[in-house]
Amino acid sequence: MGARVKPAHDGEGNAMTLFVEQCLNGFQFGLLLFLLAAGLTLVFGIMDLVNLAHGSLYMIGAYFAATFAAWTGSFLLAVVLAVGATLLVGMAVEVLVMRRLYGRDHLDHLLATFGLILFFNEAVRLIWGPDGLSLSLPSWALTPVPILPGISYSAYRLSMIVVSLAVAAFLYILVMRTRLGMLIRAGASNREMVGALGVNIKLLFTLVFGLGAALAGLAGLMQAPILTVQIGMGENIIILAFVVTVIGGIGSVRGALVAALLVGFLDTLGRSYLPDLLRLVLNTTTAATAAPALSSMLIYLLMAVVLVLKPEGLFSAGGK
Repeated sequence: MGARVKPAHDGEGNAMTLFVEQCLNGFQFGLLLFLLAAGLTLVFGIMDLVNLAHGSLYMIGAYFAATFAAWTGSFLLAVVLAVGATLLVGMAVEVLVMRRLYGRDHLDHLLATFGLILFFNEAVRLIWGPDGLSLSLPSWALTPVPILPGISYSAYRLSMIVVSLAVAAFLYILVMRTRLGMLIRAGASNREMVGALGVNIKLLFTLVFGLGAALAGLAGLMQAPILTVQIGMGENIIILAFVVTVIGGIGSVRGALVAALLVGFLDTLGRSYLPDLLRLVLNTTTAATAAPALSSMLIYLLMAVVLVLKPEGLFSAGGK
């Protein structure tokens, strides 16, 4: 999926090529989920806010990128502008809407942010129209890159992996090595005490929510050249992002990374190999139909097992 491979000369070579390709796809998908889940887990861990509209920010980032690319003719400039614009949208949403939800029941959060999903979908329909948009890749991103003898992989997908790893490193440094990160960790542990010590907790919340929005927008714009940019595109992937957040531990960025990679590998390898395994006991049509459903079930089974063994998730908020 997106990878280009040279034909192998035997069955073993084909199997190895497929395995390497799908492992890279799983790694890339896991890192994409991490970008979404990191924002979710920061917002929930610090603000105690359930944000169903996080997927709408993913969608907004993709629309911004497609629009800025059409205006400027530069893919990289469009990426920078789209991330910045999504950051500002997230901060505006926090100030105008989310700030009124702090301290209220989670059911209120769910209802309000579900309303935001409807608002963003209709706003996109009014501004960009009901038809989807496309985002073209620059020539450098279309060139296959040799990674092993006889195996090449999409340059764009490799760039997605590099960017996601760089963002993960940035988040680690931000959370663990800076004053803002210290306040974020303290806010996740005891936000009332942080406020009592004179920290502007409202500004902190706005910055954290804006950061989460920017991460969601980055994930959306990176998927934009692969998928059609369309209304509601964030509503399916956000379910997986919530699963990652629960598995990793709410409030833990490290947990989000580990859980996202587990889910990414499980989903990708399951969809690749389950059809062949099922064909050993089922007919081809039934195996092809059942494999995607069983692959999705494996993800939720993993979540159930983790919750039984570690109800707080793989990592606690204190173990960012």
